[in-house]
Amino acid sequence: MYPLRKGLYAKQAHLNLPEGTYEEEHGREGFYGKVSHLYRLHPPTSWTRIEGNLKPRAYNCNIIENDEKAHIILYNSDLVIYTHRLTRDMPYYYRNADGDEVRFIHEGQGVLETDFGAMAFTKGDYLVIPRGTTYRIKVEQPIFCLLVESFSEINQPERGLLGPNALYDPATIETPEPSPIIDDREWELKIKRLGEETSVFYPFNPIDVVGWKGDLSVWKISIKDICPVISHRAHIPPSVHSTFIGSKFVICSFVPRPLESEEGALKVPFYHRNIDYDEVIFYHDGDFFSRDGIKPGTITFHPQGIHHGPHPKALKNSSKKEKTDEYAVMIDARNPLIPSEDAQKVEWKEYYMSWKE
Repeated sequence: MYPLRKGLYAKQAHLNLPEGTYEEEHGREGFYGKVSHLYRLHPPTSWTRIEGNLKPRAYNCNIIENDEKAHIILYNSDLVIYTHRLTRDMPYYYRNADGDEVRFIHEGQGVLETDFGAMAFTKGDYLVIPRGTTYRIKVEQPIFCLLVESFSEINQPERGLLGPNALYDPATIETPEPSPIIDDREWELKIKRLGEETSVFYPFNPIDVVGWKGDLSVWKISIKDICPVISHRAHIPPSVHSTFIGSKFVICSFVPRPLESEEGALKVPFYHRNIDYDEVIFYHDGDFFSRDGIKPGTITFHPQGIHHGPHPKALKNSSKKEKTDEYAVMIDARNPLIPSEDAQKVEWKEYYMSWKE
């Protein structure tokens, strides 16, 4: 099917909308597939009420119990999203035989000890830990992190026409140097397999690697080293901000960027209804001007099928803004995500009504 044009429409998506209309992007395969733009007389989020379970949700992860354990927020058969607080060194080593891990450090700093060596980390760092890696986290300042467990391998996105230095330069990636730990005390190694933990004990520290080679390793990158893809003329979809790729999900990074400067350009995210992907955003730092009432440490969850987009105040004030000042992590999941009991305990129940003027 070739693109059709009917009624009132904008010649270029997200630019010079017909007066008095609200643009909705109705697309498939996230933002990668077929798409149409609908020009509505009312914001599609201007509902008076919702009866049923399908609604936008928000979780204040700042108030989840701090018990040194990782708490599940959302999950499906492809990935699990946790928040994890640590106030002291892990007293054991850990190996996840079920999946790769991506940890985003929201608060704190410490050292990640691994088979491949040790790496210091701080606020804003992503730590990528391949499946089967032995590691331990040492805490220098209390840590609050977002943890994504992937049951497929985590990879970097294809850059395509943007070239190999787009998104982030490979030179910004850090990997550890071998640093064997000589310690003849008994050490516990917990291995997770099929969701169950088994403890293996050694009469020495299991981090005893004196050298390594290959193309599989833990690695680190700071969100502040990520360069946004921008267009001064028209808003571009969030998929261009992809940082990591799993088999049925992507992890994207939102960082400060100049807003569109073309006259008549839409400066806020367009309305959409997430037909093929659930959308999760973890708010890290800055001014989240497109979302009212959202603080750092909050997770929003916009499931497939129901609209979301900018809040009314953000839409009205967008013409005055020249740049964004926010850091956030977005996860788009192909298969529906299920909120956990822990998430439901910290849910902002009225979030779905926050689009009401």
